Amino acid sequence: MPRSAAGTDPRSAAGAGHHPAVEEYLETILELEESGIPPMRARLVERLGVSAPAVSETVGRLAREGYVTLDEQRVVHLTDEGRGYATSIMRRHRLAERLLVDVLQVPWHQVHEEAGRLEHAISANLEAHLVRLLGDPATCPHGNPIPGSTSPAPTDPLQPLGELSPGTSAEVRRISEEIEADGDSMLLLEEAGLIPGCSVTVGEAQRGRTTVKTVEGESAIPSRVADRVYVALSG
Repeated sequence: MPRSAAGTDPRSAAGAGHHPAVEEYLETILELEESGIPPMRARLVERLGVSAPAVSETVGRLAREGYVTLDEQRVVHLTDEGRGYATSIMRRHRLAERLLVDVLQVPWHQVHEEAGRLEHAISANLEAHLVRLLGDPATCPHGNPIPGSTSPAPTDPLQPLGELSPGTSAEVRRISEEIEADGDSMLLLEEAGLIPGCSVTVGEAQRGRTTVKTVEGESAIPSRVADRVYVALSG
């Protein structure tokens, strides 16, 4: 079965002919790394919503094919080849999200799931056309960097919205991939105006919720969601 070579430029890497589920695993491992979460099999069970035996079977397959290794703590590590493949999938996913929001005007909270379907069908040729159409964007609509983009991404230090003191003003910059996969939480963020580029002022925390004020008004956001919305302090 053809596979991308180690170190392949993510801009030119296309799928290796695998079932979409295999690509989903590789992408999820990379997303966990990006979030600073050790990609253990238990985390894959949580993130993908599949059984532990299914995860063990697929991780074993990925290891046999040279995409991952497991260390003594059972943490899954991408090999160079696996990282190149995972990066290409993540790039296609985030470009697809930009297409859905910027061109097709699909609601912001819906595009993560839709892009998850599209990413497996985007060839290297189609990817190049998407880059030209979209202007080589630096980030996806949720503020996460698009691998391989030549456009500069913001470098301001970010911190979780839920950790800000009452009265602090900030600008929303990025939504964790963990929350992107939760449609109800994404709809809540969209309705509250907590979208990258929007301003927010923090109110008092109350009973596991963070009160925020945006152009959409005042909202109470569950702490687990607010902790995964990353902001840059204003001024």
